[in-house]
Amino acid sequence: MEKKVKLAEQKADLAYLKNKQRNLGRDKEHHSRKLDSLAARLRTGDRAAAAELVDAYYEQIYLFMRKLDHDRQASEDLTQESFFNAWHHIGQLKDGKALNGWLYRIATNVSKLHWRKNKHKEVVGIEGFDMPQSGKGEPEKMEHKEQLEQLKDAVERLPMKLRETIILHYMQQLTIAEATEAAGLNQGTFKSRLNRALRTLRKEII
Repeated sequence: MEKKVKLAEQKADLAYLKNKQRNLGRDKEHHSRKLDSLAARLRTGDRAAAAELVDAYYEQIYLFMRKLDHDRQASEDLTQESFFNAWHHIGQLKDGKALNGWLYRIATNVSKLHWRKNKHKEVVGIEGFDMPQSGKGEPEKMEHKEQLEQLKDAVERLPMKLRETIILHYMQQLTIAEATEAAGLNQGTFKSRLNRALRTLRKEII
């Protein structure tokens, strides 16, 4: 009897996992079709699509600018400039799959241009490290917060070329392909910089 119960539980677990995988696949396919549709509408000059793009990505790009050391006012200005440039160069967008990397590359270039023009300006601290709530007790929460602060300080000390790879791939959660596109590098160079950044961080926080 016990074996039958275990077998039934295993079958139920397997069915659940298969159903979850199917749902994830459908969600991914739906998201891909939605991005393709948005990209197609953007290329035709659809202003409603441009508004959708801003709604979908404004917060992401603003936080990206903050993580690149821009203060709040500069981040707002540079975020708006990024969307203006995106609309101006909308013909360069190929399809929905390229949307993330394409938009982040524009934002990255806007940031780099700003820093070249304002080399004398004071650099502010990096922002955007999430500290999720959990069921941990206060001592564990404090330890987790200290670890995040230590990591944040270590990332701040990285050279910008290396820091950029950490921000794009881990903090903005772009795929390697998207992050490579955003940084304007070939994939080999991006991975090399990312590995150097990770090695440096490990030495500092371990």
